[in-house]
Amino acid sequence: MRPHRILVLLLATAAMAVAQSGKPWEYQGKQGPVNWSKLDGANRACSQGHEQSPIDIRGAHLDKNLAPLEFHFISGPVTLLNDGRTITVNVDPGSTLAADGVRYELKNLSFHHPSENAVKGKLTDMDVEMLFQSADGKMAVVASRMSLDLDQPNAALAALWAHLPTKADTSSKIDDMINPAGFLPADRGYWSFEGSLATPPCTEGVRWFVFENPITVSRDQLRTFTRIFAVSSRPLQDTHGRKIAASE
Repeated sequence: MRPHRILVLLLATAAMAVAQSGKPWEYQGKQGPVNWSKLDGANRACSQGHEQSPIDIRGAHLDKNLAPLEFHFISGPVTLLNDGRTITVNVDPGSTLAADGVRYELKNLSFHHPSENAVKGKLTDMDVEMLFQSADGKMAVVASRMSLDLDQPNAALAALWAHLPTKADTSSKIDDMINPAGFLPADRGYWSFEGSLATPPCTEGVRWFVFENPITVSRDQLRTFTRIFAVSSRPLQDTHGRKIAASE
């Protein structure tokens, strides 16, 4: 391919990436959550929405009609992306979630410090959020809160942290077989509520499933993450009277 054609292709790719990612945003400072809606008109829901995530989970009511979440995870290689705000794990297609009669496919996992959702006002040290999408565009997020266990490393996290990209806008490919099931607690009782994406453009209509029982993260694993990202979570949002259901 001729040099000028290569340059045109690179410029087109870069322009597409900017269009997809929108205007820059951060978790702190002038481009932080308070100003997300001002950064881009597409982020209007961040300030005007009434079903925003994350929330403080309290006053949940038992719903015996909530069925267990059905996961079908496929082990495979993954890519870790450091976007300057957090670590996102991109996975190959094929892993799925079935919930409320809808089948979703896993798109990625992301990590946050502290946890995004609180329980009766209390945040955990971290969380991992799995983003799923159905064939017709419905989105769901499954969140596992992570609590500090000083000396017991999280095995699933250890497999990723060994390849952690520490600089912004860099990535790391892991060819080993990684299975997201390692981030699920043994007891999979959950809370469920209607919410949004917790990042711009804060799109609503997202179904959230938050496990009641946390998984662990060791002190060293937490420090490894927080040395790169001091804060990587959105502040709690008003529930505006939303109902929160509990599966058990």
